[in-house]
Amino acid sequence: IRWRHLPALFPFLVRIAAAATPGQVQRAAAALATIVPRAFKAYQPLLEEAGLQESVRRVGEMHVYESEAAFRQAQVGHDLRRRLGIEVHELSGDEARARGPVLGPTVRHAVLLPEVYQTADPYIVVSALARHFAAHGGEVVRAKVQDIVLGEKGPTHLTTEKGALPVENLVVAAGAHSKAFVMRLGSFVPLDSERGYHMTIAEPGIGLRGGVISGDHKIAIVQLACGIRVTGSAELACLDAPPNFRRSERLLPIARRLLPALATQGATAWMGHRPSTPDSLPVIGRSPVHRNVFFAFGHNHSGLTLAAITGRIVSDLISERSPELPLDPFDVDRFTS
Repeated sequence: IRWRHLPALFPFLVRIAAAATPGQVQRAAAALATIVPRAFKAYQPLLEEAGLQESVRRVGEMHVYESEAAFRQAQVGHDLRRRLGIEVHELSGDEARARGPVLGPTVRHAVLLPEVYQTADPYIVVSALARHFAAHGGEVVRAKVQDIVLGEKGPTHLTTEKGALPVENLVVAAGAHSKAFVMRLGSFVPLDSERGYHMTIAEPGIGLRGGVISGDHKIAIVQLACGIRVTGSAELACLDAPPNFRRSERLLPIARRLLPALATQGATAWMGHRPSTPDSLPVIGRSPVHRNVFFAFGHNHSGLTLAAITGRIVSDLISERSPELPLDPFDVDRFTS
């Protein structure tokens, strides 16, 4: 936490604390268990139409532990996964190294989640889907939205730096920047930026079979088409605060301890805004104020994962079809009820 931002963050932190009780965590996990398992199936037709079938694959994810204490503490989360029907396998350090020979000797325990899917590269996949959309009649407009103009029955058009854009139905999917638009549309959401840092190594000297998560330090190491990416560190600060790339640099010594052969020369740093809600659940559904407004934001760490299923739900709502899962846990009004 950037301490000078603490006064502005304090209400958000209070809500996080309220959402962190065992009962609330189980409620949130149960809600996510209704939507996350549908994620890949929702993507499949889009990937096939765009020729991206090989860009998202089931590779599994291994959580590794260097200390007995971290391994014991993690059992609560893994037991919750099991109760929700997620496949979880415990491995010894040697079994983990047999599966991932680049793992170092400090790894004493591991937990394998075999049903995890991963993209070859998020940028490649999203860019290709956007090109496919445009090639089949869609229009991609890059413009900063300055205001939402409201009429008697809801939004009529957007005011942008490139002029007015008429609105029939409006979907707010602006990530961490959604809060101001939602308030303009008459609803309240305690949304904030959970700033995430990563380092990308173009020539790492090793390869990974699937994602590796440090259970002790909560960092993730993944193999992408562009190299190996080391990500972790969540920072709370205002949206316009400049990055602190020392947070990215701190990730590399941990990654090298887990993967001793990892070459880190030439690593590049990045920071991005995760749109985070206090209860870790997205906001998906129709606006309670305007019938032609729909919300699709606040996916925390799972924006790319849940994009396709969220799009399908919003499409169903706009078309007056019943969505395939209950949306009460994701309703914007949960923050004011």
